[in-house]
Amino acid sequence: MKSLLIGSIFASLIFISGCSSDSSQSDSDDLEIVVIPKGTTHEFWKSIHAGAIKAKQELETEGQSVKIIWKGPLKEDDRDEQIKVVENFITRGVDGMVLAPLDNKALVRPVEAASNAKIPVVIIDSGLESDEYASFVSTDNYVGGKMGGEYLGELLEGKGNVLMLRYAVGSASTTNREKGFLDAIKGKYPEIKVLSSDQYAGATREMAYTASQNLLSRYGAEVNGVFCPNESVTVSMTKALRDLGKAAGKVKVVGFDTSVQSLRDLEAGDVQGLVVQNPVKMGYLGVRTLVSHLEGTVVEKRIDTGVAMVTQENMGKPEILELLNPPLEKYLGSSN
Repeated sequence: MKSLLIGSIFASLIFISGCSSDSSQSDSDDLEIVVIPKGTTHEFWKSIHAGAIKAKQELETEGQSVKIIWKGPLKEDDRDEQIKVVENFITRGVDGMVLAPLDNKALVRPVEAASNAKIPVVIIDSGLESDEYASFVSTDNYVGGKMGGEYLGELLEGKGNVLMLRYAVGSASTTNREKGFLDAIKGKYPEIKVLSSDQYAGATREMAYTASQNLLSRYGAEVNGVFCPNESVTVSMTKALRDLGKAAGKVKVVGFDTSVQSLRDLEAGDVQGLVVQNPVKMGYLGVRTLVSHLEGTVVEKRIDTGVAMVTQENMGKPEILELLNPPLEKYLGSSN
C-alpha cells in the first residue's frame, strides 16, 4: 500500500520538475503581478508557482482579472540576478510583487525601491531585514527547525552526537530553521552533543554532497544523527551516508522539505523524518494577500502557512498526502 502511495507522490513531483517558468495571459487592464522565487529549478518553487496560479484562477472567478508573471534566477545563489529581476519589474511598473528574497540583506534596497515607486511587495518563504513590505507569508521556520530538533532527539532517546549542515549564508528561512534546531537540542536534550553546526552546504546538490562528505570524513565514526535544513542538503547528506554504509537508520536523518528523492529515501528508511512546508499555500496566499492589499484591505503583516513532520508511519494519511501530492496539473497544465 505504501509503495502505491509513494508512487502517486513521485508522479506528481516528477510533473512539477517539468514545469516552465512563465505563465501569463491577460488583457492590458489586468492587475499585473510578478512572482519572483529564489530559483526556478527546485520542486519547492514549482509548487509555489502552482499556488500563485490557483489564486489567479480563483480571483478571476470572483471577477478580478490577474496576470501572473513567473520570473526568477535559475540558481538559488544568484543574488545579482534576483536583484536585476526586481529592478526590471520596478521599471516596467507592475502593480505588485510577490518575492522570496535570496538574501535577507541584499534584497532590502530593491524592495525599498519598489515601495518608493508605489509597487507593494509581499514577501514569501524567507524574511527580509526591512519592514517595507505589505505582508510576510511563510512557514514559521524557527518552529519547523525546533520540530526537527525535538524529533531527532526522540529518535536518539536523548543521547548521542549530531551534526547540522547549514544551507547558505544570507538565507533567512534556513538560518531560522538552524536556530530552532540548535535551541531544541540545547534546551531539551542536554546529553546530545552537537559535533558541528558551522559548515555550509551551498546552493546545489553537488556542493552539498561535497560538504557532506567532508563532514562525515571528520565525524563519521562518532555521529548518531544529522539535521538538514532544506531539500538539497537532505538529499545530498543522505547520499553521502548511503555511500559510506551508514544509511538505513544507522545514522538518523531528519530533513526539511520534499522531493522525489527525499521521499524515496524516507520510504527506504534512509531518512527518518521530513519537516514539510506548504508551498502551494504559500504561493496562493502570497498572491491573494497582495491583491487584497491592492484593493485597499488591511492585511496581516505576518501570515504563517504551517509545517508538519512526515514519517514512514504517517505519510499515507489524507492530510499528509494533500501536502505531498497536490493537484498541480490542474494549476500548471500538463505541458508546463
